[in-house]
Formats: sequence, structure tokens, C-alpha cells
Amino acid sequence: MPNQSTENLVPISDIREGVVVLKNGSLRMVLEISAINFELRSADEQVAILQGFQNFLNSVDFPLQIIVSSRELDISGYLKIVGEIVESTTNELMKIQASEYSRFIKELSSLSNIMSKRFYIAVPFYIYEKPEATGLIRSLKGILSPQTIPKELTGEQFNSYKNQLLQRAELVYGGLAGLGLQITQLEDEELKNLYYQLYNPTKDD
Repeated sequence: MPNQSTENLVPISDIREGVVVLKNGSLRMVLEISAINFELRSADEQVAILQGFQNFLNSVDFPLQIIVSSRELDISGYLKIVGEIVESTTNELMKIQASEYSRFIKELSSLSNIMSKRFYIAVPFYIYEKPEATGLIRSLKGILSPQTIPKELTGEQFNSYKNQLLQRAELVYGGLAGLGLQITQLEDEELKNLYYQLYNPTKDD
């Protein structure tokens, strides 16, 4: 099997205006979703959240990808700051408490990995979802043979597909905001950093 470069294995063609353009011409918009502590909610609140999420899923008529990114958290920088506080403080009680706290965090991290979790939803738009004037058969060919989809989008096509993608993102935003979640659309630099981290897994700072 011939060697393939990393670039050939990554399906991304371009990232612009907060949109990921894949090599097959389809688009993605990525939303970062905040977390809520479900276990601390009352039983009635938990039921309401589950029902709200069920209603949201039933309202969506297009595919969604839910991503949970778990990464080992590098706390060395945090421990360094705590150590500097211990060294600089003149309050003996504060020094003792900070030292005990630092020791506790070190012991905790040695017993188990401290993980950071981030949550995303990838909203897609596929070119074949909008049938051409040639009819349904050509659209179905686009589904069954993605390689036949044009890889280059004109500016007019990009703007048209982006607008439809934004409508989907607004539907997702409205459905999840009602659950008390915060939703942020990732911009170009944030998208590049996200994909870089996904393809180059390291500890979070």
C-alpha cells in the first residue's frame, strides 16, 4: 500500500468565514456547547431537561454529529502558580493552607488522570441535499458516489450553502439554549486549533 501524506488523509479542503469546507464539497459548522451538572439538578429539573432534549432531537430533520473531546489536563502550570503564592505570602495560615492544597492536588493527579471535557456539535450541509434541475437521479448519485460531487465551490455556491447552514445552526441554537446551555459558533482560528488538536492529541494546558 503506497504511503499517504497526512494532508491526503485529512478531508478538509478549506476553513473560511466560520465554515469548514470538506474535499467532497460539503460544509460543516461547529458549535461549542457548555455543560450542565445534571446530577445536581432536582428530579423534576432532570425530567424537564431530558424532555427538552428529546423535543430538540425530534425537531431536527437533518443529521448532527455530537462530539465529546476528553483530554488529559496538564496542571503543572497551575501548580506552579500555587507554589509561587506559597513562596510570596507572608501570612503563615495562608501559606499552610496553600501548601496543603497543592499537596492534595498533586496526590489527586497521581491517583487518576484529571480530564478536561469539551462538547461540540457539527452541523452539516451536503450539496446533494438540493436537487439540481436535472432531477432526483443526479441527487441520488451524489449520495451514492460522493467522489462525483464538484470539489471546488464558486463564491455564489458557498454563500448559498452557508446561509442554509446558518439556518440549521440557528435551529440547534434555539433548541439547546432552552435547556440552559450556552452555544458558541467556532470561528476560523478556533476551528483550526480544534482540528489541529484532534489530529495532534496532547495534554491540555
